[in-house]
Amino acid sequence: MKSSKPKFKLIFGLGNNDPQYQNTYHNVGFLTIDYLEKKQPGADAKLLKNPGYVNEAGKYLKKAAKGIKPENLLVIQDDSDITIGEYKLVFGRGAAGHHGVENIMAVLKTQNFWRLRIGIRPPQEKIRQKAEKFVLKKISPAHQKILNEVFEKAALAIKIPIF
Repeated sequence: MKSSKPKFKLIFGLGNNDPQYQNTYHNVGFLTIDYLEKKQPGADAKLLKNPGYVNEAGKYLKKAAKGIKPENLLVIQDDSDITIGEYKLVFGRGAAGHHGVENIMAVLKTQNFWRLRIGIRPPQEKIRQKAEKFVLKKISPAHQKILNEVFEKAALAIKIPIF
């Protein structure tokens, strides 16, 4: 059941735990967790990153979320359908083609959990690129600055104090 004021017990950042993928757009979930850990190391919710690859995150999340109701779970993901600088907090929605989220839904056998979808699509694209063309590229310094602002806004939206 969806709660209007979610109380997160586990916040799970999606990313690829391999040095070659550090600081890529597909690792925005990891970067958000890093940001939250720096700003609020004693957060009430447990902050975790998947230990392997995005597309295999479900198995680890299932083990980490044992005993936690889905409505108390927040998954943080990159979203190529949302422009960089924007984010959406959603509950119980489909994966919209994000293979990591698809894997989580298949393993947990539900889509009734919260997701923080952080935009990574380049602004003002004349021709819409396919996500695979840019998700594994390194984040530019200008985009990193924008993402840090999003992380701060998102932390407030999910009720994690950062000051």
